[in-house]
Amino acid sequence: MQGRRRCNKQILSSPVSKSKADILILTAGFGDGHNSAARNLHLALERHCQVLRLDPCALGAPFVNERLRSFYRIITTHAPWLWRKIYLSTEKQDFSKERLPMMRKPEALLAKLITQHQPKAIVSTYPLYPYFLQRIFTAGIAKVPVITVVTDSIEINAAWRKAPTDFWLVTDAHTREMVTRQGLPEKRVIETGFPVNPHFSDLQPITADDSLNPFKALYFPTAKKPHVRRIAREILNSHPSIKLTIVLGRNVRKLHSRAKEIQNNYPDRVKIKGWTKKVPELITSHHVVIGKAGGATVHESLAATCPMLIHHLVPGQEEGNLALLRHLNGGHLADQPGALASQLMEMLADNGTAWRKMKRDLTRHARPNSANTAATFILKQANL
Repeated sequence: MQGRRRCNKQILSSPVSKSKADILILTAGFGDGHNSAARNLHLALERHCQVLRLDPCALGAPFVNERLRSFYRIITTHAPWLWRKIYLSTEKQDFSKERLPMMRKPEALLAKLITQHQPKAIVSTYPLYPYFLQRIFTAGIAKVPVITVVTDSIEINAAWRKAPTDFWLVTDAHTREMVTRQGLPEKRVIETGFPVNPHFSDLQPITADDSLNPFKALYFPTAKKPHVRRIAREILNSHPSIKLTIVLGRNVRKLHSRAKEIQNNYPDRVKIKGWTKKVPELITSHHVVIGKAGGATVHESLAATCPMLIHHLVPGQEEGNLALLRHLNGGHLADQPGALASQLMEMLADNGTAWRKMKRDLTRHARPNSANTAATFILKQANL
């Protein structure tokens, strides 16, 4: 995900290890949702057993993987129409039979690691790995339970739905209803919530009766340089009580000068952050999140009962995340000039009546303990 605020450290930079792992977590770097879910499940599981988290694509084919990741970031940020075509085309693909040359090394490496570490269960936060695992088990490696963590909501791609897995862990009741209507067996679709950082359950979000003065907005920009100043100005000009925190993440070098210009033009109203590990603290201490509709950000906002405004939407996979926000009265799309200002003014009108209702509605659906819920289910399947 372009513009995401955290640094994703290299996962298992060296796959050589003699220790066994009770749980193997598989992730991929195509969007931050996969890595975020894997990282948070690791945090929840490591309290109970030995856990190994790795990215087979990055380890098995690093050169190709990095270029594919770069291509993914570019088209989802600058050419979302093209990504929509690619996304929709996957509905017709048979992933069980495809053996793309670029994926042979990651699959072979995964087979080697399973033999080496002998996990009691395998968790995948990326939809293609269950197909790898089906072929690996068919080739003779002893099968263990495979649990697929679906990181999208409501609009679920065929790659997830057709995955040869023992269980699907989904983000919410609406998503569960949607995929079971599409043919997935009800007993194997488990609603656990998106695995957010377990630390969310330790924090107390801003309450619905807050004074709203100042009204604190948390902004996660994409890599589009011209948008940072326009969006920041629109947020700040919409209401004098607004104070803005801009989290630049991996775009800190590219966007810092533009963010600094905004900070200089609005004295005492703007904070700038680069890399940060304190996303749970930031979201729970702000009144609204402004970002793109990625699974991680959307569900972190829900966990913190923090309303969200979407300034960038990747067609296909992120449309379901927006649909969930709307269904829960937790957010709106504001991706056109003037839309953010309009939504913020509406939120703050009449002493924040609309914002307070959104906050109360979200409180009924918050799942800050979702990673532990998922971990409990996974441990049971692994007989741990």
